[in-house]
Amino acid sequence: MEENINPWTIVSSNEKYDNPWMSVTEHQVINAAGNNGIYGTVHIKHYAIAIIPLDKDYNTWIVGQHRFPFNSYEWEIIEGGCPEGTSPLETAKRELKEEAGIEAKEFELILEMQLSNSKTDEISYSYIAKELTFTDAAPDEDEVLAIRKIPFSELVEMCIDGRIKDALSIATVLKAKLLIDKGLI
Repeated sequence: MEENINPWTIVSSNEKYDNPWMSVTEHQVINAAGNNGIYGTVHIKHYAIAIIPLDKDYNTWIVGQHRFPFNSYEWEIIEGGCPEGTSPLETAKRELKEEAGIEAKEFELILEMQLSNSKTDEISYSYIAKELTFTDAAPDEDEVLAIRKIPFSELVEMCIDGRIKDALSIATVLKAKLLIDKGLI
């Protein structure tokens, strides 16, 4: 089969759920085998933004918070949502300041991903932030955050040994590690 040919035919689509953050649509389809079927998709109304702040000694800051879907407390890199039509870079700057009280003079985009392309259209942008200055954090009203300063090497170990489970954090950290090891960051 040729790469650019879509094997799916959408017969009809029906939005089943909508809120300010996402919508869920059920599609009646003819699938790749030529059979009738259904396919559900989730449209995420924000881009996911991830930031690893690094000081000159390669220390970084992580955030701990309760994650509702898993009913568990998780450590992650700094992350946030970027409404469609808003600059991912400007959102990265805002999230870094809100969540950790950090401002940076330098931001480098290191990773763009489709987070779960079999079910959602969510896209993420990951940045390294450098040349840091510090101020007060101002998290959103629904966020209760703990902030920890750790060596970047410990963050890598947390991803490897399972203390960090968030996919965006893991992918961003491992990409940053590769770039650091190559002398590119």
